[in-house]
Amino acid sequence: MSNPAGAAVNGAGQLQRSVGFYGLMFVSLGSIIGSGWLLGALNAAQVAGPASVLSWILAAGMLTLLALVYAELGAAYPVAGGGARFPYYSHGPIAGFTAGWASWLQAVFIAPIEVLAAITYVNSVGWVNQHFNMINKVGPSAGLLNGPGLVVAVILMIVFTAINLGGAKFLSDSNSIVVIWKTAVPVIAVGVVAYLKFIPANFHAGGGFMPFGVHGVFAALTGGVVFALQGFEQAAQLAGEARDPKKDLSRAILTAMAIGAVLYAALQFVMIGALNPADIAGGWKRPLGTDPSDYGAWYTLALAVGSLWLAKILLIDAVISPAGTGVVYVATSARLSYALGEEREMPTALASTNKDGVPVVSILVAAVVGSLAFGPFKSWNALVSVVTAATAIMYAFAPLSLAALHRVDGRRPRSYRVPMPAIVLPTAFCCANLIIYWADSRQRGSWRARCSSA
Repeated sequence: MSNPAGAAVNGAGQLQRSVGFYGLMFVSLGSIIGSGWLLGALNAAQVAGPASVLSWILAAGMLTLLALVYAELGAAYPVAGGGARFPYYSHGPIAGFTAGWASWLQAVFIAPIEVLAAITYVNSVGWVNQHFNMINKVGPSAGLLNGPGLVVAVILMIVFTAINLGGAKFLSDSNSIVVIWKTAVPVIAVGVVAYLKFIPANFHAGGGFMPFGVHGVFAALTGGVVFALQGFEQAAQLAGEARDPKKDLSRAILTAMAIGAVLYAALQFVMIGALNPADIAGGWKRPLGTDPSDYGAWYTLALAVGSLWLAKILLIDAVISPAGTGVVYVATSARLSYALGEEREMPTALASTNKDGVPVVSILVAAVVGSLAFGPFKSWNALVSVVTAATAIMYAFAPLSLAALHRVDGRRPRSYRVPMPAIVLPTAFCCANLIIYWADSRQRGSWRARCSSA
């Protein structure tokens, strides 16, 4: 077992502890409320029908167990890139290497996912679609970024990078403003759409409440539901820059998870109730009935219920919400590679900082690798499938690490402890593995077979 004794402090001249409770909470909440709320509800409805509401409740329960684990780990071991370091402390370099790379890969691909979501939504506007189309409409590349789309995507990644180079304090302060907007818009959307149109009969249309059976409920988890709710752990990844991690970290993670879970369940519930019964009478393949539903789900729904002003706000949010999450994940990717550099699982240059404590090399590497993802993965759905499986691997290591650290480092002061660890930790581990299993069963071909043949 590696000695985690030094986990509570940063090395001299390294990352600066300048982020408070609200900064940490907004980092986690901002990661949860991203492109998932713009596209996740539609995808879930197509896969599970009205029972997609159950998918959100199930995912919230599963990820809340994992959030409890990260709340204790982050407060007890407040280091940068905690997702990569916790297994290193508990099980040594081999486990640390595996978990660290899984953590870094899932984080580095989320910024490009958010870029793709923003482009997809904006491209659904009629003028943009006709005069500056960024997505191929026909042929084998239909639905994927075209040349102009790729240029815009790279420019957005450069903007994300520039914001991160301003440092963690600047990032957390600016992110707090963005997250307030990101939270307010879906809350307004829920209230306005539910007020203008809500048809209870929709929950039994198109084949009944569960048209695809229990399988549909589970399949929706990896079709965007789990992806949407993940991100609660981001406060733990930035723990090395937390001002008072023992007091703030656990509260930040659990508060963000609770807000995100309630909001996403409400969004799915309201979307189902606001659909046109004629569009779902024959099935759930196209719940919104029109082509723009393939791009801007809530934008199209706002137009359908007659709320033009809300549709305009949603288009603005379609850029702000994913962009805010993308900025945070560039930061997270940089902290994870910083941690891997310190543990010598990556080049040590990644663990260097400038005079202001900003890990410049790690930020630039995260931006470059994220931009390269636009090559093989040019659509939101393609990247989500990859990230969901990698995230589940990262999550699976957390309860194992905490259980081991209870044994080898049990005397460490802990401001928060997981309730009933003998039950919660094994259950959380099983939940992470089930996400991998469902991702495997949902995707065409076997995920494990593709990994073994790579």
